[in-house]
Amino acid sequence: MQDFTDFWLRLDNAAKIYPAVKSQELTAVFRISVDLKERVKAKQFIEAIQSLENRFPYYKVTLKAGFFWYYLEPADLPFTVIPDSDTPCRAFEKQELLFRILVKANRISVEFSHILTDGTGALEFLKTLLFLYLEKTGVQLPQELPFHKPEDIPKEEEYEDAYNRYFKKIDSVNQRQPNAFHVPFRLNDRPRLKILTAELPVKSIAAKAKEYEVSITDYLVAVYLHSLQELYEEQSSLKKHRSNKIIRIEVPVNLRRIFPSRTMRNFSLYVMPGIDLHLGHYSFEEIVKIVFHQVRLETDRKLISKMISRNVSGEKNLLVRTLPLFIKSLFLSILYSRGTKQYSGVVTNMGNIDLGTEINSLIKQFIFIPPPPNDILKVNCAAAGFNGKLNLTFCNITVSKELERRFLSFLTNQGIAVKLTWYN
Repeated sequence: MQDFTDFWLRLDNAAKIYPAVKSQELTAVFRISVDLKERVKAKQFIEAIQSLENRFPYYKVTLKAGFFWYYLEPADLPFTVIPDSDTPCRAFEKQELLFRILVKANRISVEFSHILTDGTGALEFLKTLLFLYLEKTGVQLPQELPFHKPEDIPKEEEYEDAYNRYFKKIDSVNQRQPNAFHVPFRLNDRPRLKILTAELPVKSIAAKAKEYEVSITDYLVAVYLHSLQELYEEQSSLKKHRSNKIIRIEVPVNLRRIFPSRTMRNFSLYVMPGIDLHLGHYSFEEIVKIVFHQVRLETDRKLISKMISRNVSGEKNLLVRTLPLFIKSLFLSILYSRGTKQYSGVVTNMGNIDLGTEINSLIKQFIFIPPPPNDILKVNCAAAGFNGKLNLTFCNITVSKELERRFLSFLTNQGIAVKLTWYN
């Protein structure tokens, strides 16, 4: 078996910015939870965790600072489980692994730093843990069930930097986008993060999306843009004059669907559909149409290749490579702040999670909690579908729930039943 004791990894392109900006509030940590129909059995669950010790060596690492770059170093730390009794998406300490496993009653959760992986990698890990746990409780797993079996030797493609694999130098001029509108709400006292979850019937929202001839993700993004437009328009004339008049939503895109890769690290980019309020008010029908076409255009393989080239070229630049880490970190934090100002919010859709009829029958729901937003965005939104239900999650660090209220009220007015299901 391959020896991973001297194994270390450079941060992938998406991960490089997070060590420079993360803090106790801006943690860059996200969570995926699965609620079972029965209470988690401690003995079998611990056995399942222990069986994974050697299967994911690329997750058994800690963050270290070199002279030029941060990197991931093997850590002689066991995979452990902790009670789920604290605020979700907490920061990791210096000597911790960059993920944690949590349990509360019938809920199993995993939290990952974006330094380590994206939602796809985290979900694959959670599925593997779930399957092994169920097997140890006596559940007969279907033969065709694909997951990372403990006896399998980790393949190199699982921990590849897929951005570098698909990097191709493309010379093009990068156009800086004007800054976007942001919600004007006052921040909460610390700890700031508040979470609101809502449950929607997939059948209803899919039917409504089909009516507009768009995907569920397109539809949710359009609702978010429409809600932000309402907030902008209800400001005083003075505040409107001072506010940015571009509304954009960052929508993460799983690049594994465009460029084949089995990486369990980060491999996603984003598109940013939006509207320009200099041109006047937009009807919802106009917004949906704009989102549909902009998303299709920006997910073109050639344009995604251009974005990969732009991002990876920066880290390959000789001058950048020779700068000390503290200067790189200062530069990256400025880039992060400047980049965040260009969009008004984030909508992440994990899509529909289907583990097969036998396994699905043992599960109530999946919930995806995105990383806490920074003090520019203030609110973000995520979705995960399972067994005919779509769970929406809003992460909010302000004193106001007005954006969520408008978003969910719009869905209700469109004939979609909304059930609030406060995450606890």
